[in-house]
Amino acid sequence: MSENSSPPSPTSASPWDDDDDLTADLDLGFEGAEDILRTWRRGMRPDPDLTVSEWADQHRWLSSRASAEPGRYRTARTPYLREIMDALSPRHPAQRISFMKAAQVGATEAGNNWIGFVIHHAPGPMLAVLPTVEMAKRTSRGRLDPLIADSPALRERVNPARSRDAGNSMLSKEFPGGILVLTGANSATGLRSMPARYIFLDEVDAYPASADEEGDPVTLAEARTTTFSHRRKVFMVSTPTIRGLSRIEREFEASDQRRYFVPCPHCGAMQWLQFERLRWANGQPETATYACEGCEKPIAEHHKTQMLEQGEWRPTAVSVDPHSIGFHISALYSPMGWKSWAQIARDWLAAQGSDEMLRAARNTLLGETWVESGDAPEWQRLADRREVFAATVPHLGLFLTAGADVQKDRIEVDVWAWGRGLESWLVEHIVIAGGPEDPAAWDKLTALLGRTWTHESGAVMQLSKLAIDTGYEAPAVYAWSRVAGYAQVTPIKGVESFNRSTPVSGPTFVDATIGGKRLRRGARLWTIAVSTFKAETYRFLRLERPSDEDRALGVCDAAGTMHLPSWADTEWLKQLVAEQMVTVRNKRGFGHQEWQKMRERNEALDCRVYARAAAWILGADRWDEATWRSLESQAGVETKVIPAPEVIEPTAPTAGTVLTPRRRRSGAVTPKYMR
Repeated sequence: MSENSSPPSPTSASPWDDDDDLTADLDLGFEGAEDILRTWRRGMRPDPDLTVSEWADQHRWLSSRASAEPGRYRTARTPYLREIMDALSPRHPAQRISFMKAAQVGATEAGNNWIGFVIHHAPGPMLAVLPTVEMAKRTSRGRLDPLIADSPALRERVNPARSRDAGNSMLSKEFPGGILVLTGANSATGLRSMPARYIFLDEVDAYPASADEEGDPVTLAEARTTTFSHRRKVFMVSTPTIRGLSRIEREFEASDQRRYFVPCPHCGAMQWLQFERLRWANGQPETATYACEGCEKPIAEHHKTQMLEQGEWRPTAVSVDPHSIGFHISALYSPMGWKSWAQIARDWLAAQGSDEMLRAARNTLLGETWVESGDAPEWQRLADRREVFAATVPHLGLFLTAGADVQKDRIEVDVWAWGRGLESWLVEHIVIAGGPEDPAAWDKLTALLGRTWTHESGAVMQLSKLAIDTGYEAPAVYAWSRVAGYAQVTPIKGVESFNRSTPVSGPTFVDATIGGKRLRRGARLWTIAVSTFKAETYRFLRLERPSDEDRALGVCDAAGTMHLPSWADTEWLKQLVAEQMVTVRNKRGFGHQEWQKMRERNEALDCRVYARAAAWILGADRWDEATWRSLESQAGVETKVIPAPEVIEPTAPTAGTVLTPRRRRSGAVTPKYMR
């Protein structure tokens, strides 16, 4: 450099910005060179160093198809999501981020913002896992398609699904430098489809225990990140379910357990909001306020917006893995206009008296797990509550199901009558001598399908559905079921899991052989979450019965009450309460709940679970008022309670519910709705 030369100014423009000089040097000689150079210069400029929340505020638009508040996305609306989203940014050291939360606090939208950020600024292979493949398809249509269509930065990177060879299908979105694949936790094939740097696991507590019987879906999905080492990101989100079984609770407890601390508007004390400090006048949930743990002054809800803006996440534990962080939040933090404190108080009051509603409230409002009581009732107490039925099928019993348990030397069957609210009565206990290798035993079981039982009104009934376990000698069970007919017989397979929303799944076709010959189209099989029905059975057995004085005043038994006949012997009662739920911990200290037998024989409990599953398959949990009235009319039962009608498509029994006395020549009876 000459003495007269001066160094370039620090603020001087880059040579790439001198469009005129470059145009002259290149001597392109055609119109539009300036546009090409401008595009070239833009491509050479590094991408801005944004966090996920900053990206969302700049580029995310909410569609009216997927949001109640369409328009530009504003992280300030849900300030507690800012740190969670920013932990998903590449420069943040966390590799596993868990978020245990109440329903409807914006968690899924935070995950969608991450997806948009990856497509735009940090491309790479990404896997999004929903509980089922069908839910993955709905998410693609209802959330991801609007996310892409309404954000120009994404629309120009992901071709529309309708274009030829676009690389954009319902479950796959290609973009420059990466691909997004959506799948269900029930698909082992989808979970092992590709290596992935980013994994979004949404609603993990709704995942099945095993993906196509190949193992835990979360473990299978995380195995996809192995080759990305420290550059991976796993975001696990869910509303929790049951203590000891909740995946998201295990992840949160193994993390640093961050809580969102907000200041009291009166004294400034920082605290995380807890349901126990939400107070309201007796019977007046609209008066709900929050009592500060520092000054005990009531905090009105209109202060919440300012409190959320000034809040901060603070860890409350030491993480087992230094690269794992966890967040928890309840519905108390919902922004103004979403879930109010008054509505939370109202929902909590409405749930009192029902374990099912309390469990849902604890999960969806508090974002906490439900502690399931698996203590077996004392069999002596059940013996004291046995009743003398006025008829084989008591007055309020409206249809029959049976559960069959196949043993080596016998087939045990329990027949249960069911009424409104799943009130039930044990009608008959049958032991068929001879195991699955004895043709005579199957003949007797077939004859049971055509038997009738007399209702207190004089009507006759036959089994609407018999559920039979395939755990022992499945080929023989499949063969008999096919001959007997699936309209009245349901082969089942029990799995030790909780799934209250869908405790029965199927039917599926499984490979089966009879006498060495493979069955064409296999055998039809239903899978049932036996833990769900066992817990329900014990809960129903613990229900308090009305006193004689209450009955005189017209008080009826609670929904779900189980009535046991006077002839039920001690052995049967002990079998009904033969199991207990215990918490078992693995080597890492994580606990899970499982049912263990307290005595050797438990056939009565198994048969009850199978009969209950048969009632679920018939649709008893989902029948509308018209269906129940039809059953009552056939049985000659007067309808006393008429709830508000709900539009639900009924699933009527497929074989002999309550039957009228009119008989066909064969001696069988045809229900009215089948004529």
